[in-house]
Amino acid sequence: MLLLVGLGNPGDEYAKNRHNIGFMALDAIAERHGFASFRSKFQGLIAEGTIAGLKVLALKPQTFMNESGRSVTSAATFYKIPPEDIIVFHDEIDLEAAKVKVKRGGGHAGHNGLRSIHDHIGPDYARVRIGVGHPGDKDQVTGHVLDDFAKADKVWVANLLEALAKNADLLIDGDDSAYMSKAADAVTPPRKSGP
Repeated sequence: MLLLVGLGNPGDEYAKNRHNIGFMALDAIAERHGFASFRSKFQGLIAEGTIAGLKVLALKPQTFMNESGRSVTSAATFYKIPPEDIIVFHDEIDLEAAKVKVKRGGGHAGHNGLRSIHDHIGPDYARVRIGVGHPGDKDQVTGHVLDDFAKADKVWVANLLEALAKNADLLIDGDDSAYMSKAADAVTPPRKSGP
């Protein structure tokens, strides 16, 4: 069994924030693959389904981003899922908007949700880093990730989420490079603003 985790903040006011693209990705995957409805459990919302012949749990922690590890460890402990079988979808400011990178193991790069997961289960899980771009000034990072996506971003966000969901079998099978390639093929990166 695999555990897919989408990171975000609970509540309607955060639903369309850049920080919530992990929730958006998980919703798209669950819908595409006919998962059961999400229900409250493990301090989160959880749904079950099958991808590429494997039983998969989808978890959206409802603890707010910086406490995500509590929900993840609760579900992983209950189902006896080791860190190597956990894949976390999250926003990444150090990637250009619309870029996707899959990484297995390693550091948390200052991401509060990943830091919390590290503190609870260690670094040996996989992550799907979804680029939301950097505002250019570190003092503006919090405002950037807690802002909604701009109207100009809606097309690439929709296309990327569709690609992440449609090709989830590649990720489940461990073919990270093919998964990243399919994501890249699905989107035209947004134009950079400025000079």
